[in-house]
Amino acid sequence: MIGSGRRKSIIFFIALGIGMIVVALLLYLGGIVLDWRAGVRLFFGILLLAVIIAGVVLNTIFLVREIRRNEQHDAFINAVTHELKTPIASIRLYAETLQTRSVDEAKRKEFYRIILQDSDRLLSTIEQILRTGRIGANSKPPNISPLNLSDIVAECASRARVLHNIPNEAIVCETAGQLQILGDLDEVRAAVSNLLDNAVKYSGANVQVLVATAREDEKYASVRVTDNGPGIPETELKRIFKRFYRMSGPLATRVKGTGLGLFIVRSVARRHGGKAWAESPGPGRGSTFVLQFPLQK
Repeated sequence: MIGSGRRKSIIFFIALGIGMIVVALLLYLGGIVLDWRAGVRLFFGILLLAVIIAGVVLNTIFLVREIRRNEQHDAFINAVTHELKTPIASIRLYAETLQTRSVDEAKRKEFYRIILQDSDRLLSTIEQILRTGRIGANSKPPNISPLNLSDIVAECASRARVLHNIPNEAIVCETAGQLQILGDLDEVRAAVSNLLDNAVKYSGANVQVLVATAREDEKYASVRVTDNGPGIPETELKRIFKRFYRMSGPLATRVKGTGLGLFIVRSVARRHGGKAWAESPGPGRGSTFVLQFPLQK
C-alpha cells in the first residue's frame, strides 16, 4: 500500500497537472475568442497547448511510477531485513541456550533441528537475492545440460514437504514420465521450488497442492502448480511477476517474502526459451502457476 505522505504527493501533482491543463485551455479559448483572425498565432498556440498537455501527462505518469517503485523498494528492504534478522536471532538464541544451560538430549536435538532449519531459511533468502542479481531475461543460462523435468519436480516436491514440515499427501505429484529439456539445473530447480514454496505458504493451514508435468504440442514440457489458496484478482495476474512486487491484503502481510520468487520464475523461463504465467478463477478460489520449457530436440 502507498503511504499517506506519498499518496498526498501523487494527489498534489495530479491536481497541479489538471490545473495547468485548465489554465492552458482557458488561455487558448480566450485567444480564439479575442483574436480569431491571427492564424499563425493560433497554430502555434495549438502546438504549445499540445506540448503542455503531453508534458503534464508524462510528468504525472513518471511521477506515479517512481513513487510506486520507491514504495516497492522500501517494502523489499523491510522484507529482506526481516527475512535475514529473524533466523539470525533464532540461531543466536538457541546457540546461547546450548552454551549456557544444561539441556537433555531430546531438547538438544530439537534445538539443533531448529538451528539447521533457520540456517536453511537464511541461506535460501541470500540465494534468492544473489540469483536475482545474476538472472537477466536476455542472457542465456551458463550451465546447460540435458535434464529430466519430471525428476526435478519430484525432487523439489520432496524438499518442500521437509522444509515446510507437511505430510506427503499435502503435495500430490502427477508426472508424465521422461520430459527431457536443456537447461541449467540450479535455475530450473530454483524456479520449480519457488512455485511450490509459494503454493504451500499461501495455502494456509490446509495445504492441498497439486503439481503436474505434461508434454504440450510436442514442443514444450510444462509444470503446473495448483493450490487452494486465496486466489488472485485478474488485474494482478501479470503484476505478480514483477521484481519486488507483492500483492496487498491481510494474507499477503502474514506471508513473509521478498517479492523476488515469481520474478525469478519468469526470468528463468525466458532465459530457457520458455514462458511462465498465472491463472486463477478469482479471489478465494485458488490459483495455478504454469512454467514451460522447450523440449530437447
